Amino acid sequence: MTGSWLSGPSAALPKGQQQEQAYTGELLGLPEHGPGSLVSTARRALALCLDWFLSMAIAASLVGENPLESSRLSAYTLIIWFVVGVVTVTLFSFTPGQFIAGLRVARVDAPVRVGIVRALARQLLIVFVVPATVTDVDGRGLHDRATGTAIVRAR
Repeated sequence: MTGSWLSGPSAALPKGQQQEQAYTGELLGLPEHGPGSLVSTARRALALCLDWFLSMAIAASLVGENPLESSRLSAYTLIIWFVVGVVTVTLFSFTPGQFIAGLRVARVDAPVRVGIVRALARQLLIVFVVPATVTDVDGRGLHDRATGTAIVRAR
């Protein structure tokens, strides 16, 4: 049980890998810089915040008078955020916040669109917050590992 942290940083590497990768995304076959390269956690968080605030604005308009005092605002915001995330990632490979931040969701196993099943599973895992905060050596969250996706630069 204690071997992983007593063995040093190389214990966290994927099975069979002896040395660290030169840059994040190298093991996935992604470029180091430019379009298609992995993005930082800060840019992913920015895109998530943009999506959340856009969803909150839509929810506030649906709630009506005094939306900040309404008990329905948070539930509507979550539902709108979830639906918008699934629909836009399925159709366009990015959410509105990711588009503004210059990001997109890409499959790492094939050069095709994410698809509705992966988009739905990915969004469902993000709802629970923890899978998105636990990252691997490439900086991908558990939700991305589970669905075979990664957040990459679009431009």
